Amino acid sequence: MKLAILDRDGVINEDSEDYIKGPDEWRPIPGSLEAVARLNRAGYRVVVVTNQSALARGLLDNDGLTAIHVRMHRELANVGGVVEASFFCPHAPDDECACRKPEPGLLYEIARRLGTSLEGVPMVGDSLRDLQAATEAGATPVLVRTGNGARTATAEGLPAGLAVFADLASFVDVHLKTAGAEA
Repeated sequence: MKLAILDRDGVINEDSEDYIKGPDEWRPIPGSLEAVARLNRAGYRVVVVTNQSALARGLLDNDGLTAIHVRMHRELANVGGVVEASFFCPHAPDDECACRKPEPGLLYEIARRLGTSLEGVPMVGDSLRDLQAATEAGATPVLVRTGNGARTATAEGLPAGLAVFADLASFVDVHLKTAGAEA
């Protein structure tokens, strides 16, 4: 199975220090939707894994999160892309749950539900916690410089041999060429 796991905020869409609280605040990063569509055309299943502490903070409710994801799915469909599923952690950073990245719980859940190993599966993120969760779950961490990625690229504790790309589209360009699956 060809699979790609993507963080949402800062990878697919613009991030916000004030959180993405509704569909009107969700703005795709240029080229990201088309990059997802290219992965799909090359036979990849694409899933999203995202921390959504705005839920725990009362800034967003489940209906609001659903509305954001409906917009994301609609805009992806307009360019021929599909995100198969979105896995999210609704907890605050201090809740000590197993699903909030950098913990690998959501990635383990993806592997369980899809019945696959995450070995060699790219997990594209823009923060150190994304990379840590990927490493812990056995996926291949990939950093993009969008969102918090430029700052993350200078952080200590990055995984050895980490691949860093300007954005999701740049990652997909290289990944599909090296996988021999250009689309």
